[in-house]
Amino acid sequence: MSLPVGSAVPGWEPPPPLGPPVLAGRYVTVSPLTERAIPSLWESLVDADADLWTYMSYGPFLDRADMEQTVAAWVGSADPRFVTFDIRGAARGWGAYLRIEPAHGVAEVGHLVFSPSLQRTPAATEAMYLMMRHVFDLGYRRYEWKCDALNAASRRAAERLGFTYEGTFRQHMVYKGRNRDTAWYSVIDSEWPRLRAAFEAWLDPSNFDRQGRQLRRLAELR
Repeated sequence: MSLPVGSAVPGWEPPPPLGPPVLAGRYVTVSPLTERAIPSLWESLVDADADLWTYMSYGPFLDRADMEQTVAAWVGSADPRFVTFDIRGAARGWGAYLRIEPAHGVAEVGHLVFSPSLQRTPAATEAMYLMMRHVFDLGYRRYEWKCDALNAASRRAAERLGFTYEGTFRQHMVYKGRNRDTAWYSVIDSEWPRLRAAFEAWLDPSNFDRQGRQLRRLAELR
């Protein structure tokens, strides 16, 4: 063979599809989206700043019925597969696995909406850890994060969580009548053990003082 090819993947077998997970953590539980969760989602998001929806393909919602109709249509979807982030039995945000490709061992996380009560909390970080752990525990090789290249908050979040920037797809899509250049990020399976150890050290109660403030940043622990 005279042309270069990728390295062999000995023993490769596609992982199972990402089924509806129930992922219980110390601060949050990641659960499959159900219609029962919609009232608490509305309650947690009704006072959210309009900026929350700037880079989403939906929202802000006109009223409760508008949100309920949108979210109810996602229940039972296989791809995207929607989940809620539950604290003490009440949903405080949602997200999804999407572009799930078991044949290649690839999945993406997206549709991330965190209510004001969930933002910048250990529960929010733990939700992302639990979703990532689930993917790699099943044997996936690559976990992706994509966002509008202008979405500085999402890009900071991806980098904080350990995703690696891979480039920007120009004029990738049109949403809400405007152009989106898409920034691509990923974590691959060889990086996961180091990231997992950092997440678990950061989430440990010993990493927070009596006021709940972190003692060491996640980036430091990596």
